[in-house]
Amino acid sequence: MPGNLIKEWVSYGLRSSLGVMRLETVSRYRLAKAYYLLRLTWAQRLRSMVFIGLGVMAAAFGLESFLIPNGFIDGGVTGISLLMTKISGVSLSVWILLINMPFIVLAYWQNGPRFALRSIVAIVCLALVVATVHFPILTNDKLLIATFGGFFLGMGIGLAVRGGAVLDGTEVLAIYISRNSGLTVGDIILMFNILIFGVAAWLLSVEVALYAILTYLVASRTMDFIIEGVEEYIGVTIVSSHHEEIRMMLVQKMQRGVTMYTGLRGHGNRSDLHQTEILFTVITRLEIARIQHEIDKLDPNAFVAMHSVKDTRGGIVKKRPLSH
Repeated sequence: MPGNLIKEWVSYGLRSSLGVMRLETVSRYRLAKAYYLLRLTWAQRLRSMVFIGLGVMAAAFGLESFLIPNGFIDGGVTGISLLMTKISGVSLSVWILLINMPFIVLAYWQNGPRFALRSIVAIVCLALVVATVHFPILTNDKLLIATFGGFFLGMGIGLAVRGGAVLDGTEVLAIYISRNSGLTVGDIILMFNILIFGVAAWLLSVEVALYAILTYLVASRTMDFIIEGVEEYIGVTIVSSHHEEIRMMLVQKMQRGVTMYTGLRGHGNRSDLHQTEILFTVITRLEIARIQHEIDKLDPNAFVAMHSVKDTRGGIVKKRPLSH
């Protein structure tokens, strides 16, 4: 009897010790994961702030040093703001804030509060910099003004997009209209800008409108270059051992449709290949920073390939309400 009692005490002690070890292991894992997620979140926020700050300064430099002093305009909301400033004499900062506000409300409804908040901060900072910081006028040559004014303005907008915000609300409206019509985002932006240039030719002069078109083309190509040649839609292919978690994140958190198919992955010889699940989804260019951040939180070693998609049909990139 005493021998059996001693065995039970020893067994109980071992089970208790193993339980404590498991608890400590789990706690350390959760603590390490929480620290990693916190560091990743703050790194992503710092990256966004840097991109948005650089974008604001570049756009303000293009406006102050080239476009505003010489009476040039651009396309999009910035072009409307410049046109209204030229006609009314009211400060450009005021028009930038007023005209962008409806688009920010639309962005809040379409892309969520985080994107809208970043965009508000970016637009307010741009208005403040334009109103308070005065960059030197570098040239009076009209061709150089149109070229480099568009270059720095496009650079600023592109950097802001990479930071997860917008300085010009035209794309937000274009994406919204494209989801409810048969038009592409590029077609909508083109028609929107043709209207602006037509008004500029009527109210100002044909020469101003022609230089505005040149400024817009330079800004548009520079913006595409800054954000790595991204077109209106982005196809994303994801290969990860955490494919189910990533799929649920895309469906529930980002509310995107996902296609899953089976493939083989490996390196070198055929014998090294093993089966894996591959995810494919389509997002807009404004969601690139967000999807990269969300995937990194679940699997920092995931293979992610992105490519340009000219247009989509159907409900691929539409947000659908969740069924409970």
